[in-house]
Amino acid sequence: MKQALIDTTVSLEAINDRCRNTMAEYIGIEFCEITPDYLVAKMPVDHRTHQSLQMLNGGASCVLAETVGSMAANLVLDRKKFVAIGLDINANHIRPAMRGFVFGTARAIHVGKKTQVWEIRITDETENLICISRLTMAVIDNLPGA
Repeated sequence: MKQALIDTTVSLEAINDRCRNTMAEYIGIEFCEITPDYLVAKMPVDHRTHQSLQMLNGGASCVLAETVGSMAANLVLDRKKFVAIGLDINANHIRPAMRGFVFGTARAIHVGKKTQVWEIRITDETENLICISRLTMAVIDNLPGA
């Protein structure tokens, strides 16, 4: 089966506009790169995403992973007919991030008719691996208003 490609005719501006008034906007996630093979979003490591030890909260890493992975999953579909929704996510937290930005890069592992699996690697500004996540998406008929 030929791997589906991310639709790069959709602009980063349009993708970021789609995230207005969502958790992604509230914690500062911004999409910053799109290619046929991967999608990248960045997130600040600051008071919105810290845990009590003043380091990146693992839950915030999961939010970044699901945000970039879900967007990528929907960019390989005919959105007039289908939508991809989260089915399962896991994350391994490798090292802490204390400040600056982290970058989530989503790449497809499997794009099928009913499911998709995406790997999201979260790195810091010097490309140290912070977290690796796997996101499974269910592909369903388009939802009204989605």
